[in-house]
Order: sequence, then structure tokens, then C-alpha cells
Amino acid sequence: MAEFFYQGYDAAALDIQYNARASVASFDDEYARLVDVSKAVRRDFKHQAGIVYDDDSGETLDLYPAGKDAPLFVWIHGGYWRGGNAADNAFAVPGLHVHGFNVAVIDYTLAPAVTLDEIVRQIRTAISFLHRNRDRFNIGAGPFVVGGTSAGGHLTAMLLSDDWQRVYGVPDDIVGVALDLSGLHDLTPLPHTHINGWMNFDAAMVARNSPIFLMPKTSSAHLIASVGGLETPEFRRQTAAYAEAWQQAGHSVTVVDMPDLNHFNLPLTLQEADGKLVRAALHAATRTGMWSR
Repeated sequence: MAEFFYQGYDAAALDIQYNARASVASFDDEYARLVDVSKAVRRDFKHQAGIVYDDDSGETLDLYPAGKDAPLFVWIHGGYWRGGNAADNAFAVPGLHVHGFNVAVIDYTLAPAVTLDEIVRQIRTAISFLHRNRDRFNIGAGPFVVGGTSAGGHLTAMLLSDDWQRVYGVPDDIVGVALDLSGLHDLTPLPHTHINGWMNFDAAMVARNSPIFLMPKTSSAHLIASVGGLETPEFRRQTAAYAEAWQQAGHSVTVVDMPDLNHFNLPLTLQEADGKLVRAALHAATRTGMWSR
């Protein structure tokens, strides 16, 4: 069998490129910082944990309310679809919450217990649930800001495709701003890496779930794309290629450069009310009429 090559990398080199944990000196230390901030947020911010959004799976979300008719920021955690949880991702709450956003942090069933198709279904179901329950949760009438990192960036981008909204009963413009951090947009190389050990990809699944191949013909969503400058070349290329494709399709995009950050401390900057990512999200939300000072 011929050896697989992608972007000039053989399978062994791809494993290095897509091993996010190995791209930092200590994954344990990086993740501990995220958890510590999240614990403080869960202690200091009023929230409702464990709200069931999908009866079929029993999956839940945590909601951090900001007041009546407040806009909504939805955060989707990373972890290569097999790790992470809403509790450890509360770090994403403070930056936009301080500016008057409700924040929902979504849990989903992790691989290999379910397929990527099922994870995508759950995320879309969560968006539909929040849309249907605006009155219950005091969510304003406008589109949502949705963001995620790594696998969460991929799932954010999957909400930008135009093949699901009517099926789930949401408006075509339900996502007004997409905050896509270090996202995986072309899954073609992943079946040839260690990641396939828990994802069990096949060619059809890759095609169904690669956002760069699912570019909508029209979209009012504003994409905010960012990746840490200390991440691997392939993670940086994935973000740049998707942002370029989004722009080439005629859609609006902002690229936020983060040259000194890595795969894990990049999303941590969402705790900063005046951070670059929060400012970019607020600017985009203002342009789309979702938010005003």
C-alpha cells in the first residue's frame, strides 16, 4: 500500500503536527491553569449547571445568566472530541459575560462512545434548544455568538454550513458571530494519525464533517479566526485556509493574530474583558446589530 502524504507530511510527521498536547512543554500544567480559572468562575458567577438540552442523549449545558433579553454566547469545548467538559471550560465565561452576555457552555458525549456525526447532532440540538427556550432563559431575540477551540472550533464551523438549520427549526442566521479558535476544518489527514484510534473515521464521515468542504453559498455570520503562533504549522495552516476560503466565498472574516500563545492558553484569554478575542467578538456583534454599549 502506498504511503499516505498530506501537505508534504507522511503519516509519522502528521502525528506530530496534530498532537496538540505534545506542542507544549507540559499539557498537565496548561490544563491545570484552565481548570483553576474555571473553578474560580464557577464559584464567583451565578450559574445553572446540568440543564438537559437533548432528551435522546441526556446531554447538558451550563448557563451563566446576565439579565433579561441579554445576547447569548455559546462555548463549545475542545479535547479532540474525546476529552473535556463544561465545568473545566468555565474560563470562557467572564470576558463576554462582563459585557452583558448570557453564556452557555455545552457538554457533549465523547468519542469513542459515539461517532463524530452524533457529536455534531448534539451540538446542533443544543443550539436549537437554546433558540426555542429564549423566554425561559432570558435570551434576547438576536443571533448567537458561538465559539470553540480545537475540536470545539471544528464544531463551531460545522454550525456555519447551510444544510441543517431548517431541520432543527432555527433561523438560517442563528449564528451571527463564530469565534473559531485553532479549529480543525479539513479532516482528511486525521484517519492517518493516532486520533483515528478513538474516532474511527471513514471517507464518508470525513467528507460529511469537514467544514472547509461545506462552505455555505450565502452567510451573514462573521467569522473570527485565531490560532496561537506557537502551535504546529498544520494547526496554523488549518485556520488560515478556512479563513481564506470563508473570505473567498464572499463572507466576512476577522483574523486575530496571537503570535505568543499556544494551543491551550489562547482560549484562556476569553476570560479577559478587554482581551483581543473579546474585543473582536464585540466589534463583530456590534456590526451585526447583536450588541451595543
